[in-house]
Amino acid sequence: MIRLLADPARAAIVEVLAAGPACTCHLVEDLRMTQPNISNHLRALRHAGVVTAEPHGRYTYYHLSADVLEAAAAHLAELAARARASAGERREC
Repeated sequence: MIRLLADPARAAIVEVLAAGPACTCHLVEDLRMTQPNISNHLRALRHAGVVTAEPHGRYTYYHLSADVLEAAAAHLAELAARARASAGERREC
């Protein structure tokens, strides 16, 4: 998830979708990226479960999956808590 969202274009798509569902044409306009580029990034985000697609007439609207992002955030928070708790411990060589 970290590697997926580390890409600036994907992070920008997620930022736009956090404001609400959008179709590819909205993302192209908002982010000033090409449609094939947006589609490639959306495919990766869909595959990871970060976004879902909803057909609506001729268009497909993409929704951000809050549950997936919350699960990733909880995992990172747990790692941070473990790191904080064990900061002074060293393993013997």
